[in-house]
Amino acid sequence: MITSTQPILIKQILRSVNEYIQIAIGVLLASIGLKAFLLPNGFLDGGVTGIAILINTIFDINLSVALIILSIPFLVLAYFTISGYMVFKSILSILSLAVFIHLENFEIVTSDKLLTSIFGGLFLGLGIGITIKNGAVLDGSEVLGIYINRHYGIGIGKIILLFNFILFGITAIMVSKETAMYSTLAFLITAKITDLTIEGFENFIGVMIVSKHYELIKDAITTKLGSGMTVFNGAQGYGNRGKTQDLEVIHTIINRIEIGKINKIIDTIDPEAFVIEYDVNHIKGGILRRYLSKKTGQF
Repeated sequence: MITSTQPILIKQILRSVNEYIQIAIGVLLASIGLKAFLLPNGFLDGGVTGIAILINTIFDINLSVALIILSIPFLVLAYFTISGYMVFKSILSILSLAVFIHLENFEIVTSDKLLTSIFGGLFLGLGIGITIKNGAVLDGSEVLGIYINRHYGIGIGKIILLFNFILFGITAIMVSKETAMYSTLAFLITAKITDLTIEGFENFIGVMIVSKHYELIKDAITTKLGSGMTVFNGAQGYGNRGKTQDLEVIHTIINRIEIGKINKIIDTIDPEAFVIEYDVNHIKGGILRRYLSKKTGQF
């Protein structure tokens, strides 16, 4: 006999299995970026992995061992800051990365330093992004950033940037300026690819429109652009035309490539409309990906 909770339990198990499979893929991609590109050419990564590489370069300590030891205090911090389950998955991912780095022996793909920075950062960024998206981390600097942000209000990005600025500064002094510069380039590419992997490659823009011709704009967006929207009732507003009563605010989400179209629609109907545009990082539900029929305004 199947109970009502069994389908939910099966879905949770499948979701967890999928997460661990994706984390394994992320670890593999990150290790390719390190072993096939960055490490053979003497480049560093950012964060704790970068410190482990620097220690390996200067003191000839095993890289995998250094990575595990250096990650321990950050994982302890994560246990008290974020969640025990995230720490468990992060321990598995970091141990897996350490094992991959120790055992893998990829052939060097290229010795060109620019290509090494680009493609090493690309593979590493994909690996880190996929891992983070599935609830784990491959580097303790993210945990440190979250901790300081929660206690002192400093942006996570600024903390990680400062962390790596110090690391690459030490590299420039103790190894070479050229290595530090190429490593910085690889880190910037890694950071950008990580963001794209987490947030998605499709860029969306949120648009809020305040206009006395809101009915015409609303109809034009539906028929000409085929995008859905939410309309808010506003009690009153203040602007260069004085006090406005009983206005409506149109809110819609569009693909970045359509921003020119919607601005043209607005300018044609009401050049004096008040428009706010902002980046959107995550979309869930709604009708964004299944646009309305331009002819009928229906699905």
